[in-house]
Amino acid sequence: MNASVNNLPPKRHMTSSGFTLIELMVTIAVMAIIVSIAAPNISTQLADQRVKSTAATLANALKEAKSESIIRRQNITLSYDDSSKPKIIKIVKADTSTIASYSYDSKSVIKSSKTSIVFEPSKRVDAIAIYTICDTNTSIVPKQVNVSKLANIDIRTGGSC
Repeated sequence: MNASVNNLPPKRHMTSSGFTLIELMVTIAVMAIIVSIAAPNISTQLADQRVKSTAATLANALKEAKSESIIRRQNITLSYDDSSKPKIIKIVKADTSTIASYSYDSKSVIKSSKTSIVFEPSKRVDAIAIYTICDTNTSIVPKQVNVSKLANIDIRTGGSC
């Protein structure tokens, strides 16, 4: 009872259990169309997340500077440097020693009329500040971190880049 390919019926001899080249090409073409539709949406979401993350980092740093000025009973300065690599937000004491530093995404941009703000132990700041956070992807809606004269800090959507 030796079964060989030659002894199989002709119908079974002609069938195969694989994919044809055309089936594979159609599948790859459909996948390419789906990826080309999804890719711009994913890059927009990533840019939006960068803006949100940078705004949250800046707000947290501002809150820490406010707390440190009250705890230490001295002026504390928060400054940022958009030109450095990596981009850094620094909190420093009056004697210029660093208390903390935060880095933020290189594709994020912080815009403000002031690059530094001084928190006083009396729970005030030297001047009102509005920081606008933008991204290199200009289609993203920017975020604003606002600091009032009484050192209240909040994040809002809006502003212009």
